[in-house]
Amino acid sequence: MAKATTIRDAIKKWEEKHPNESIAEVEEIGFQLQWPPIEKMDNSLSALVKCRKLSLSTNMIEKIAGLSSLKNLKILSLGRNYIKSFSGLEGVGDTLEELWISYNFIDKIKGLGALKKLKVLYMSNNLVKDWGEFMKLQELPMLEDLLFVGNPLHESYGESDAWVKEVSKRLPHLKKLDGEPILREETD
Repeated sequence: MAKATTIRDAIKKWEEKHPNESIAEVEEIGFQLQWPPIEKMDNSLSALVKCRKLSLSTNMIEKIAGLSSLKNLKILSLGRNYIKSFSGLEGVGDTLEELWISYNFIDKIKGLGALKKLKVLYMSNNLVKDWGEFMKLQELPMLEDLLFVGNPLHESYGESDAWVKEVSKRLPHLKKLDGEPILREETD
């Protein structure tokens, strides 16, 4: 079995492919689908000084870490990993606007409240099963677009409109749910 790719290895591979660029200056970086996969995020990410969009999707990452030095990060893609919680995001709480974290093992929403500017949260196909956890999304004052399909809570509603009604009541600022615009009745 090959040993995991580290963030440092991924940076080195990137630099070999882009000999005339400095990774510190690049705004969009993709370390998705590394082989062997990345298992750990660490402080080597601090090399990505100007990074605005970072993709670490389709690896084997279990914990979010090493983000606090990424002061320009707006979009973080962590889909298709083994992540179980949102802890580790506090360091990007003032900048992160989009978090793509579908197809992981998240059952608790604790820790998202730190993301004061989060507008987009794609967290389909995780393990959230009750409204108590879901309600923690109210801690996100800017949230407009939520992808939640494939979580046990969503699945319990089947294909009915009741899901959209229930979510729009609980998250009145939401404009888009599961890829569809939320149409609300105009009230006087």
